[in-house]
Amino acid sequence: MFLPAHFTPLWTRPEDSPSSGSYWFAFHADKLLVASGPRGPEIPRLWDGAALPFPIADAHCIGTLNGSLCFAASATAASATDEAGPLPSGFSLDGLRSLFGRLPEELLAVAGRALQVLDFHRTHRFCGSCAAPTKPDDEQRARRCASCGAITYPRIAPAMMVLIKRDAPAGRELLLARGARFPGAFYSALAGFVEPSESIEDCVHRETREEVGVRVRNLRYFGSQSWPFPHSLMIAFVADYDSGEIVCQPGEIVDARWFSLDRLPPLPLPISIARRMINHTIAEVAPDHPAVLGAPNGLNTT
Repeated sequence: MFLPAHFTPLWTRPEDSPSSGSYWFAFHADKLLVASGPRGPEIPRLWDGAALPFPIADAHCIGTLNGSLCFAASATAASATDEAGPLPSGFSLDGLRSLFGRLPEELLAVAGRALQVLDFHRTHRFCGSCAAPTKPDDEQRARRCASCGAITYPRIAPAMMVLIKRDAPAGRELLLARGARFPGAFYSALAGFVEPSESIEDCVHRETREEVGVRVRNLRYFGSQSWPFPHSLMIAFVADYDSGEIVCQPGEIVDARWFSLDRLPPLPLPISIARRMINHTIAEVAPDHPAVLGAPNGLNTT
């Protein structure tokens, strides 16, 4: 998810707060509270979090969007399985993934930031060194131990993503895979988390060998994207196929194949950097391809 240019990240509420109603990204467990609007789901805009339909245990200012304050808030539920109880008419609780394509991308990106901020504060209430309570550090994006003074920063997990291509006699082909943990049945680029002391480039080469048994060359950086499930930073590359036959890693990859551009499988949603990278790589040789022109998810031109 990409934060919009007109979003200003903050960690504490500024003294000169905007006077307009604020956006409240309120979560119950891992589900976001949305209101029904004339064009679909909306983020509630309220003067005060007390007006939310369930009690709030934790709230943090996370920035401004078009000049309006944005707050991340979480319910008082004792566990992720607690029920929120009946909501007023016009409100619902939805997982972020289920809001892809329904909530504007700029609001989804800010919601992703809200979820990561809440997760950080929830999972770092006690010091990892001495187990004493911590509290938010007003001077930086961190929590400070009240006893030993240790400072903990939000965790970000770097992960590589690589789209492997080859130009065969019949045209460009993409190596796409369906992971065992992918929601739905779409195919995407390969991905994996960076291990300690490993460079992102080394991670690309290791993961491609482990997941599909092939070697790559000519890595080109494509871009990066925050992915709040729960706190990843996807660092994306395009690579050329070098050698090897596809052998799927058991337990990780359900299926992986070379796909020609006229026989593409269902693809990720456009909000993901994976789909943007796939579209870009297709557009290099076929700018009028349906995927590039905005064909719906689930594209299959067979």
